[in-house]
Amino acid sequence: MSTDAAYLSQAVELATANVADNGGPFGAVIVTADGQVFEGVNRVTANNDPTAHAEVTAIRNACAALETFDLSGAVLYSSCEPCPMCLASALWARIGRVVFAADRHDAAAAGFDDAAFYEYFDTPVEERFMPVAQLAGDSRNAPFEAWNASVSRIDY
Repeated sequence: MSTDAAYLSQAVELATANVADNGGPFGAVIVTADGQVFEGVNRVTANNDPTAHAEVTAIRNACAALETFDLSGAVLYSSCEPCPMCLASALWARIGRVVFAADRHDAAAAGFDDAAFYEYFDTPVEERFMPVAQLAGDSRNAPFEAWNASVSRIDY
């Protein structure tokens, strides 16, 4: 079995076992460039946290253990195609590549339909179901000015 297949199998096994632990049917494994392995499972309903997707949980676990926010060169193995939030999280973490088993259509057939989230970003701003609007005030750039003036900041 190839390395990709082995880690993907591990992610699927995590997802399956997580169902018995009151979690969602999603699991993820991160393998760093130097071979360290970190796991994550979906805890959305168990923790009442809509951001506790398996991929995000794995990223959090890896970053906390490694004391870094940069997972450059790592591979994210997911039991299912990552949703837009998870893909964005992988991009922010600088994950090198993503490998998944089931796709978004398989997830939708099981009641996990992310189509609305994919469509949201393809819909013109004025037609989106959740309006997002700017209310620019005089101090809107104060946080950025403080950031740029900070000598202790860590760029990311």
